[in-house]
Amino acid sequence: MRLIIPEGYKSLITLKETEKILHMLKDHFEAGLSADFRLRRVTAPLFVLKGTGLNDDLHGFEKPVVFPIKDMRNQEAEVVQSLAKWKRMMLRDYDISLGYGIYTDMNALRPDEELDNLHSLYVDQWDWERALYSEERTLETLKDAVKKVWHNIKRTEFFIHTFYANIDPVLPEEITFIHSEQLYEMYPDLSPK
Repeated sequence: MRLIIPEGYKSLITLKETEKILHMLKDHFEAGLSADFRLRRVTAPLFVLKGTGLNDDLHGFEKPVVFPIKDMRNQEAEVVQSLAKWKRMMLRDYDISLGYGIYTDMNALRPDEELDNLHSLYVDQWDWERALYSEERTLETLKDAVKKVWHNIKRTEFFIHTFYANIDPVLPEEITFIHSEQLYEMYPDLSPK
């Protein structure tokens, strides 16, 4: 584990305030994201049946947490690691129209994760998917989506600052796009990680 706690680190807020802020942050960001992208909330599964093909292993080597379900003749289930395929199935199952989508709050366990300040065994993350028109499948559409997400992050950062003045907004106004080839040219001696 590569957890780094800077010497002299002291949290700006208490544990109780942290929980309150997380709740406020999630609610505020969720509202903005769903409005900007016309998304409806759906509940994510904590597990899926093994062998259905719905649980992605992300990088090809992760082992999901597996357990038998007693009342289903010990059929095995897997704790989700990614919802990529499941989200597309939900677009179909919910009969989501083109230009609309879904979002969910995924909770997962990733026992093969390399632990550090940003990576944990427990994952709590948003996930979303939109049904795109064929003409929307462009780099420009992707960049526009990233800008909308960034705008929501910035708006949420300021929202939290209005309640907790000691938490200053620090994010830049605009997001920068860079291609992996440009990064490779700038840093040829670094690994992709």
